[in-house]
Amino acid sequence: MKNYFKTIVKYSLILGLCAFPVSCEEYLDVSPDTLISEEEAFENFTKFQGFTEELYQCIPDFTNAYWTNSWNWGEDEIQSTANNFHFVVKIDNGDLWGWQSQADGWQAGWMNRNNVSTNNNRFNKDLWTLGWRGIRKANIGLANIDKLTDATQEEKDLIKGQLLFFRGWFHFQFIQYFGGLPYIDTVLPSDQPLTLPRLSYAECAEKAAADFRMAADLLPLDWDNTTIGKRTLGKNDLRINKIMALGYLGKNYLWAGSPLMNKESTGSTAYNAEFCKKAAKAFGELLSNTESGNTKYALLPFANYSDNFYTTGKNWAIPGGSEAIFRGPYWGAHSSTYGTAKQYGPSLIAAGDDVKFLPTANYVDNYGMANGLPITNISQADAESGYDPSYPWKGRDPRFYNDIVYDGVKSVAGTMPANQESNRYANLFTGGSYRNISTGSRTGYLNYKFIPVTANKYDGGYEYGNNLNIHIPWMRLSDIYLMYAESAAVGYNSATGKDPSYSKNAVEAVNVVRDRAKVGRVANKFLGTVDSFMNEVRRERAVELAFEGHRFNDLRRWLLFIQSPYTLKKSIEFDRDASFSTATPKTNKVLNIRETVILERNYSEKHYWLPLKNADVNMYLEFPQNPGW
Repeated sequence: MKNYFKTIVKYSLILGLCAFPVSCEEYLDVSPDTLISEEEAFENFTKFQGFTEELYQCIPDFTNAYWTNSWNWGEDEIQSTANNFHFVVKIDNGDLWGWQSQADGWQAGWMNRNNVSTNNNRFNKDLWTLGWRGIRKANIGLANIDKLTDATQEEKDLIKGQLLFFRGWFHFQFIQYFGGLPYIDTVLPSDQPLTLPRLSYAECAEKAAADFRMAADLLPLDWDNTTIGKRTLGKNDLRINKIMALGYLGKNYLWAGSPLMNKESTGSTAYNAEFCKKAAKAFGELLSNTESGNTKYALLPFANYSDNFYTTGKNWAIPGGSEAIFRGPYWGAHSSTYGTAKQYGPSLIAAGDDVKFLPTANYVDNYGMANGLPITNISQADAESGYDPSYPWKGRDPRFYNDIVYDGVKSVAGTMPANQESNRYANLFTGGSYRNISTGSRTGYLNYKFIPVTANKYDGGYEYGNNLNIHIPWMRLSDIYLMYAESAAVGYNSATGKDPSYSKNAVEAVNVVRDRAKVGRVANKFLGTVDSFMNEVRRERAVELAFEGHRFNDLRRWLLFIQSPYTLKKSIEFDRDASFSTATPKTNKVLNIRETVILERNYSEKHYWLPLKNADVNMYLEFPQNPGW
């Protein structure tokens, strides 16, 4: 960490966010004649923004950080056995050291790399190194903000707001994985020993909240509506604004109020209601703005749901549409089709790396019925919900059909060799051709949430000419609704709890998300207690945000990560009935349906937090390792 705290960063402009008419210059390894003073570097908006823009280049793209990419580390996903270098495999084995570059000889993890840079190479991005670099850069900028003299007040606010946001954002990303850390809000001198102690999670969260709140107060709802933003009209979508700052203000408070973080701070395993009320207030302010039409943000129609995650045939347009709140820049849009687009289909139909990422059967169980009721046991009929184990694909939540490929679904549209014709439809029954623990499905399901059905070697949906671009946002609007529902319910101790300044209560917020997908609303039987309502909130998060990288941190903060059944990863096993038809896969009858445990994770309390690097914790006594590591 010492090296990251003391890194001398260069000033560079983002090539992928070329938004201001200034030239790109390299400020390291230059002759003395070309050096400029601090006064010149920070004297006007154009130069200061050029300095600030490198912060955007510090955001890793977890979707496309390597040839194949792992970012779902809960019980939601399991990797095929073709290789074992990804972090999810290490987590399955209880080896949380695996996030560190020295534990990953392949350099595949987006959290830590050796060759790190703010250039446009997706392989050179990581969270740990560039996060500390970003914090230092933000502090340098804030320390020099008074030198910004040749600027309007709007321009000064835009610069300061971005710097404060990034300082809070990088700290928040760190503490959610590692617990309380030193909160670096000054430029650390390079000639003095480090003595900054680790703060509690709550203390760090309060400091991050102060940065996010101030950023929200300084930043506009939309850069397009600012004087300086009109110079880059229509190209400001990734620039930090008030909505982004409010979103992370609320998320930071909700995380601080969650059981794991509250336990670290106070010893209590309950929610911290006061933090949750603050979270609900921030989310309510955000949602009031979006619902009033003051912003460009809105839920996408369900018919365009996939636009949240990928675009195809749209000239490499970045995914997200009106729903994506926070995204980082992306480098080489076609890069996602080299690996990410091919890591979900079985090698039988998807050429590319043999490593595959499969949804676990027990996680898919969260996708309940179209009437909004859950499935309590995949092997038992339920008259109330209408679930029938003989027809398990019938009448399910529409998001099930959008996200999950199940037995009999058409997986290739175009021409296939005659000897492969039998693989046009997903053979995911027990013993089917798509079932292969090494290069196919270990679980009986495939995840197609982030790829079109044409992403196979026959239809060529991932070929260059189809402009397939996969880029998953860090935060989107449906997540805000669900985080508001959680914080309002536990903060005000009721399923109908609400922030006084926002029109909707907790259950109404969940129903906004369900209404978009045309799923039945939360049933009255779940509204009697906060605990029963929270079960539905958690299930709704599992479905709506499935495979988007949230589950690992959700299970941890809820103190469920080391508890059964969340330590299990299962497959679904069944036989096809003689009446099987490819024409109507939703209504196909199955026989002998059951779930089988593939693996069980063996964890202890220490697994709630990732271990810090030994080189860092050995620097000074005030910076100890996480317990148990």
